[in-house]
This record gives sequence, structure tokens and C-alpha cells, in this order.
Amino acid sequence: MIGQQETVSGAHFAFTDRWGGVSAAPYEALNLGGAVSDEADAVRTNRALAAGALGLSPDRVVWMNQVHGRDVAVVEAPFEDEAPPVDGIVTARRGLALAVLTADCTPVLLADPVAGVTGAAHAGRPGVVAGVVGETVAVMTKLGAEPERIIARTGPAVCGQCYEVPETMRAEVARAVPETYATTRWGTPGVDMAAGVRAQLTQAGVTRWEQSSVCTLESSDHFSYRRDNTTGRLASYVWIEGN
Repeated sequence: MIGQQETVSGAHFAFTDRWGGVSAAPYEALNLGGAVSDEADAVRTNRALAAGALGLSPDRVVWMNQVHGRDVAVVEAPFEDEAPPVDGIVTARRGLALAVLTADCTPVLLADPVAGVTGAAHAGRPGVVAGVVGETVAVMTKLGAEPERIIARTGPAVCGQCYEVPETMRAEVARAVPETYATTRWGTPGVDMAAGVRAQLTQAGVTRWEQSSVCTLESSDHFSYRRDNTTGRLASYVWIEGN
């Protein structure tokens, strides 16, 4: 259920795999995405199961309406109705967990335990090109975080050796973020979005980062849109201890 979990200086980072939930195929089993045509009751149950495994209350988890953009919202509680269309969320509220949904995109989790500020970003190809990572860090700094103190973790995502794209797309993305330029293991044009995220974190002054070694396309324990098309969504969570 929880594929990876880590605590650093009171900041918690967690990433799910696809197992331990109640969703039926093709969303088997721990689908946490509410916009993939899975049964709503199954998604609610899965979110409760994942939160419980992390020692969280489901009503203390903030979910986004992700649209592959760069907009970032500051939150103090979960959205009451429909979440706004954002790809980054930031909070200075301790004990409030921020969640990112992915199935190949790069989930970016950020925490400054000294300031008590956390951030989460959905870094897909369009979002990285648009600058959602840097924007999330910038919003965190407005709440008192300092980039050199921020701890960053990126979760399971499709790797550059598996993310095949047309040559024109590789060139377009690399013009915006040169570090994304990649070649697949079979010799075709590719993009490495995790490398692009790392470069943007460094540019924003964040140097304390670690990247997951899991490629979602290669791992049968994780959802992958590029591999399966109709599939579930993984979740990545970040929060800082306290009330």
C-alpha cells in the first residue's frame, strides 16, 4: 500500500503503490484518483485506507484538481467543494497533508521543517515546461520557507529511458528545460522529466533532494498511464508533524 515512507526532521514523505485497496480492474487495487471513472465509493475507501496506513485522518488531506498548469494555491484546510484547477499546493499548517496524484508524471514533495511550510507539485511535461516547480518553491518562500532549508523528494515516475516522444516534442521541451533532453533505451527521442524537476529545484535554490528509483512504466507495482492507458492513480503525501 505505502511503497515508500520517510521522515526527516519532523517532515513526512510517503508514496503509494497500487496494492491494498478495493478498486476492481483496470483500477486494481489502490486507485486514489477520483477522475478516472472508478467507482466513487471505492476511491473514498482507498483514500481512507491510505490515510489510515499513514496515521492520518482522511479529512486532513488536501487533494488538487490537476490540470497540467503552473498555478499554485495556499491552503489551510481541504477544499470544501470542488478543488480549484491547480498543480501546486502550499501550506503553513502543521499536521495538514498535501497530496499529488500521478501515473507517470513526477510528484514533487517539499518541506521546510523549521518554518513549518510544505508544498506539493504535480510535475508533468506541460507543468515542468510552464514552471510549476519553481512557482511552488516561490509560494513557499512567501510563507517563510527558505530554499536552502527545503527538503525535496520526487516520487515514482516514468524515467527518461522509457518516456518516448516525437523529436519535435523533445526539442520543444528541451528548449524550455535543457536537462530534460534524453534518448530512450531503444535509441529514440525521449524526455527525462525527473531530471528537469531536479534542475528547476536547483535553480530555485533547493539542493536537498532525493529521487525515487521507481520507473512507473517498468514497475507492475505502480500505475502507468503510458503503459495501460486506462488505469488508476498513485498518491504522494507530505506533511509536518504538529497541529
